[in-house]
Amino acid sequence: MTRKRSVRSAVRRLLTVAETSDVVAAAPPVPLRDIFRRFWPYTRGGRRWLAVLLALVVTGPVVEAAEIWLFKIVIDDMLVPHNLSLFLPIALAFAGLTLISGVLAFSDSVTSTWVSERFLLSLRSDVFRHIQGLSLGFFERRRLGDVLSRVTGDVDAVETFLLSGIVSALAQVARLGIYVGLLLVLRWDLTLVALIAAPMFFFTARRFAGLIREASRERRRRSGSISAVTEETLGNIALVQAYNRQDWEHARFQRESVGRYHAAMASTRIGALYGPTVDFIELTGGMVVMGLGTWELVHGRLSLGGLMVFLALLSRLYGPIQGMSGLGNTFYSASASAERIIELLDQRPQVTEPEHPRTLGRARGGVEFDGVSFRYPEVDRLALSDVSFTVAPGETLALVGASGAGKSTAAKLLLRFYDPVDGAVRLDGLDIRELALAELRENVAVVLQETLVFHGTARENIAYGRPGASEAEIRAAARAADAHEFISRLPDGYDTVVGQRGRLLSGGQRQRLAIARAMIRDAPVLVLDEPTTGLDAESSRRIMGPLRLLMAGRTTIIISHNLLTVRDANRIVLLEHGRVAAHGTHHELLTRSPAYAYLNQLHRPPGESVEVLP
Repeated sequence: MTRKRSVRSAVRRLLTVAETSDVVAAAPPVPLRDIFRRFWPYTRGGRRWLAVLLALVVTGPVVEAAEIWLFKIVIDDMLVPHNLSLFLPIALAFAGLTLISGVLAFSDSVTSTWVSERFLLSLRSDVFRHIQGLSLGFFERRRLGDVLSRVTGDVDAVETFLLSGIVSALAQVARLGIYVGLLLVLRWDLTLVALIAAPMFFFTARRFAGLIREASRERRRRSGSISAVTEETLGNIALVQAYNRQDWEHARFQRESVGRYHAAMASTRIGALYGPTVDFIELTGGMVVMGLGTWELVHGRLSLGGLMVFLALLSRLYGPIQGMSGLGNTFYSASASAERIIELLDQRPQVTEPEHPRTLGRARGGVEFDGVSFRYPEVDRLALSDVSFTVAPGETLALVGASGAGKSTAAKLLLRFYDPVDGAVRLDGLDIRELALAELRENVAVVLQETLVFHGTARENIAYGRPGASEAEIRAAARAADAHEFISRLPDGYDTVVGQRGRLLSGGQRQRLAIARAMIRDAPVLVLDEPTTGLDAESSRRIMGPLRLLMAGRTTIIISHNLLTVRDANRIVLLEHGRVAAHGTHHELLTRSPAYAYLNQLHRPPGESVEVLP
């Protein structure tokens, strides 16, 4: 009892420490019956095979029992009376039962794996699809590594909870029924004595269940934290090494690893205490039965073979009883992962599809912001406040201002990554909240401030803008983006793998690849978010030509803090602290907006000549 209290105290201390550490948030607890009800529909494709598995798990113990019963015949009918004539048929019977046992084991293994993998395939696919459908705000608030941990390890644990656990429970029940039946046939009185220990197994498991669940929750939580820290560190390894922060990142990783270590040790201590406890219960019951059985043997009321088979069956009997009592602990352990998946599936996108979307087709390209106000979730200050402007089809509008003025927020609203809290964003006069998300985004091409390139070939990255594009269309887009030349010089040309996030390419090359991707999309509305940020003067100059081709004939919104790249736009909107401070052409704003004139002066070093977007 003292040891158990120390384990409980260790678990509680662990949870207290977790609340003050930099770990991912804990998922809310969910009752076991609700977990079962939530995930049971995912067994739909393999339910008919559960009956096959049930038949296999029932047949297996029957074969085991038959093998054990043969020992009684060997002792009582062959060894004791020295009747060797039974050797051949008994040997053949053993061989046949062994063959049947092997076939059953093979069938059970293959079928159970097929059913469980089908379940995992369906659940993991739905979880991934659900995550992709969540709004951008979810990913801006969550640590990616923890999300990855849930999609991988936690999904696997749900299968343990729902399928493997249930099949195991059925197998234990089948074994228990068969062994109890045979024991009752041999000696019902000794069987009743043996079953007195059964309630002690269940009582012990019940006492340990809560501790196991707490420790398992913390273990899964810490695993998510390790994945999050690893993803953040390795995803920014260049920054880590450039600033010599390896030791600091290692300390952060070590802190979460130590937390998981303590969680694992707490879980192990519980298991280490639980195992010997049930072993002692089993030993006590077995010794009592062995003593009574020996007494019966001495007085001639039980044969030697009967006693040996009874003890063999008894050893098998306590296994299912112990297994059934421990299944609750297995369920509680797996339920910690199920709670994390449920918490993920219960997330709802902030941006929802309209119930009856309106059809737009290919838009002409008119964009309007009408009194738009917006604040990010869990932030008090408005990012945009009563912002209004219009862009006619084919025109170019520039959103300029200092960092944090709300320029990129406006682009996110146009793509419906978020919805405004007031006002409306319209495309060709239709509120974009009335359009299907897919149709809206088919009409908008984006070149983002952070040039996003996938780990794949140059061809695949260009074709990402329009799946199914022909080879000729891909190469034409690359030529228009001034990317064909450098792609052709790559080791495998268009089949060259450009590395994770395009790290095998320069910044200018990644940007031209992104422009080619936007070109092949051929959308009527174009959003350029800081298209020259992070590029040197030569790279900036080279992408101007491709950008002009991309903008030709499209409604274009350029987001920039550098006025030299936007001064020839049809109209310029100056944002300050989320509000429209001024609007007009470049020359109009120079004369009537001191703030704009000041920004222009900041980006106009004496004697510097910079190309501008038309």
